[in-house]
Amino acid sequence: MTGPLFLSRPLAVIVATLAMTTGLAAVATAQDDTIPDSRAATIEQAQTQKSTELHPFEPNKVEAVLDRVENTLLNGGVSVHPFFENAYSGGGFTLGAGYATRVSSYNVLDVRGSVTFKGYTRIETAFLAPRLFDRRGTLTLIGGWRNATQVGFYGIGHANTSVHDRANYSFTQPYASAALSVMPTRKLLVLAGALDVAKWDVGPGKGSDPSVDEVYTPATLQGLGATPTYLHSQGTIGLDFRPAPGYARRGGYYAVTLEDYHDTQGLNGFRMTDYEAIQHIPILHDVWVVSLHGLVELSNAASNQVIPYFMLPSLGGGSSLRGFSSWRFRDLNSLLLQAEWRILANRFIDTAVLYDAGRVAARRSDLTDGPLKNDYGLGFRLHGPMTTPLRIEFVHSNEGLSLVFSSKAAF
Repeated sequence: MTGPLFLSRPLAVIVATLAMTTGLAAVATAQDDTIPDSRAATIEQAQTQKSTELHPFEPNKVEAVLDRVENTLLNGGVSVHPFFENAYSGGGFTLGAGYATRVSSYNVLDVRGSVTFKGYTRIETAFLAPRLFDRRGTLTLIGGWRNATQVGFYGIGHANTSVHDRANYSFTQPYASAALSVMPTRKLLVLAGALDVAKWDVGPGKGSDPSVDEVYTPATLQGLGATPTYLHSQGTIGLDFRPAPGYARRGGYYAVTLEDYHDTQGLNGFRMTDYEAIQHIPILHDVWVVSLHGLVELSNAASNQVIPYFMLPSLGGGSSLRGFSSWRFRDLNSLLLQAEWRILANRFIDTAVLYDAGRVAARRSDLTDGPLKNDYGLGFRLHGPMTTPLRIEFVHSNEGLSLVFSSKAAF
């Protein structure tokens, strides 16, 4: 039988609902089939467009210059290099250069020299072998000559000396040294030894301040007129877990060093013991670093001998009490405490807020018996990942404002 099919009203509603549902599902399926294709095409088109725009990273002009400086200082990228190490602390702003050449895969021979506006001069040849004992040891051989024209001497002691009591002395010195540093496990444990010979030819000082021999006599100043030749030996044992001694944002260094200064004339020999601790504490993913440093130097004269005034432990200058003049405080023993809050400005520059405190004393028990000399300041450092080639600091103490230029890290 053919003809129109009549349904009851409830059944018609059910049929209509099923038809609509089926139709919507079909539409949705069609959309699901087309959207992924559209998205994939869009992504593929964007990737294709981006691939045509990709190119190697190109530093700007400032970054390019700093990269070349870093390569020169760290990797020996060129043979001629700057050399800013002074002949002696207190010589002032230094100009210098060196010529380094590789004598084998890793060993370097470096001829270098520097001079300051005060006439401090340093000329030396150094041989560096950094990969001995399967990269566990470093050997350094150095031979050279230096002179300092106006080294400051302010008297012996902590409380009874004045910056106005400065007198100057000079010296010339030929020297030769051999130093071997070994890390038996390539990390943490450090064993180091060094042997050097140096002749101290000490004479009158130059400059605007009086010469030391115009102020003192051999009876009032120990070692005045002495010209010792020292055979100096030293040994160090310590723990070093810093990334690099020249620049670190984490890790630490704890060591004890024993030194013997044997005077070939038997008049001015002595021994010295150094206790040193360095700890870097990173904060906020190394953006901030709190660095702490402590150093105690204790000296003893050899039997029936005298430590000359120019060899006494000292504080003052760009690596110790930075707000005071170089060699400002001298005595048989010294204590130095330093703290810095360093802030990473970019990958080449750190800023630092710093504080130093220290004291010298004839007796060891007096090192902590009384107030310490102190200073505070602000610094800027140009650095690479392993070294600090330039450090500039403004440091204030009760004796004035000091400007520090250095080619090495503070500690």
